[in-house]
Amino acid sequence: MRKWAVLALSLMASPALATGLKIDIEGKANGSVEIDLFENVAPGHVERITKLAREGKYDGVVFHRVIDGFMAQTGDVQFGRLNGGDMRNAGRGGSDLPDLKQEFSDKKFLRGVVGMARSQNPNSANSQFFIMFAPGEFLNGDYTVVGEVTDGMEVVDAIKRGAGQNGTVVGQPDVMTSVTVTE
Repeated sequence: MRKWAVLALSLMASPALATGLKIDIEGKANGSVEIDLFENVAPGHVERITKLAREGKYDGVVFHRVIDGFMAQTGDVQFGRLNGGDMRNAGRGGSDLPDLKQEFSDKKFLRGVVGMARSQNPNSANSQFFIMFAPGEFLNGDYTVVGEVTDGMEVVDAIKRGAGQNGTVVGQPDVMTSVTVTE
């Protein structure tokens, strides 16, 4: 019995490698942001984000909706790529993969928390995500939390803000130049 207790304690003391993201950002904000992804809280959403990142789908995607005091949204791999084209549809797309079933949890939307964007349908998250500038209690239990910023929050704070109530970024938006999966 004692041998099992020692084994259990040693397993608890050495947690499995966590999955994360390193996002390089250019624009008004310049630098890197590191995010710890919560695969035990939202496994389907984390799997989607890491799949798209490994395939390079997030590289070159802009922060299309940024609301001061609230959040910065990105991840539209369909219409949000900065390539000199028409950015009017940025934020309306997703990936070519099916939408995800919600994975709501008791995790709170605090400063630095990363959540999945969706439409009014709770099961409509796809590729877009957002990073909180400040707590957003009204999102708790209604949106999927996928991770949190562990380094580079000052870079997030510097992301170019949008205009109007919707926070649409006009002119040259900040861009995720590279999104890589970390272990």
